[in-house]
Amino acid sequence: MIALYQPRDSLLHRLHPVTKLAISFGLIALALGAGIDWAPLLAYALILIPLSALGDVARPFLRISLRLVLPFVISLFIIQSLFFPEGQTILARAGPLSIKAEGVRFAFAAAARILLIIGALLLTLLTTHPGMLMLGLTQKGLPPTLAYVIVTTLQIVPLMRERASLIIDAQRARGLETEGSLFKRIRALLPLTGPLVLGALVDVEERTLALEARAFSAHGPRTSLLDLRDPAPERVLRWLIAVTALGLIGVRLIEALR
Repeated sequence: MIALYQPRDSLLHRLHPVTKLAISFGLIALALGAGIDWAPLLAYALILIPLSALGDVARPFLRISLRLVLPFVISLFIIQSLFFPEGQTILARAGPLSIKAEGVRFAFAAAARILLIIGALLLTLLTTHPGMLMLGLTQKGLPPTLAYVIVTTLQIVPLMRERASLIIDAQRARGLETEGSLFKRIRALLPLTGPLVLGALVDVEERTLALEARAFSAHGPRTSLLDLRDPAPERVLRWLIAVTALGLIGVRLIEALR
């Protein structure tokens, strides 16, 4: 199981995994540090969507990112537009509730940031094999334990979702009703939760045995059958992204301290 990874022969897939991580973290810094509300949305449209097309993963990228973001966006707009504490400008009123312009603006800015953050990480997951990502991080000097934690964290949600889908299909084959009214859906959660938790615990044990069999905790220099190419233009690009991200964060911190 390699979760969200989509095997393709594209320029984006051939980039060094650390380069793709740098692009993702640079976009996350832009999402958090941009002082303009629509800047993250513009970056999503002008950077992430063309990159997903370049990597031939535009369709799964758009489908998954919208499915992940849409529930947050809907709840965010409902809560912030109706209950924003600093709202003064009323756009519409329905009985005791009123939609405030300040809440709508805050919800839009937060939704754009969430969309860019999720999209940046999702594009990396779609175009980078987890094994190559871990290899790239360890070859750059990151401790193998920390590299494994990062890779596992990025993969845990897709893996749990895939495992839950398999369990639901198995329960349906045994006659369990998982669709219909809200009560039936809630009642189907208990047969799903047990196997999901037990499967996760078994998976942890299997991963531990597999890592120990590969001398994961051994000390000393390590060798690999694969040697990832890291050309000079990619290294320059990573440094430019790092300097730009730090500069953007520094500007925002200075503005916050004023």
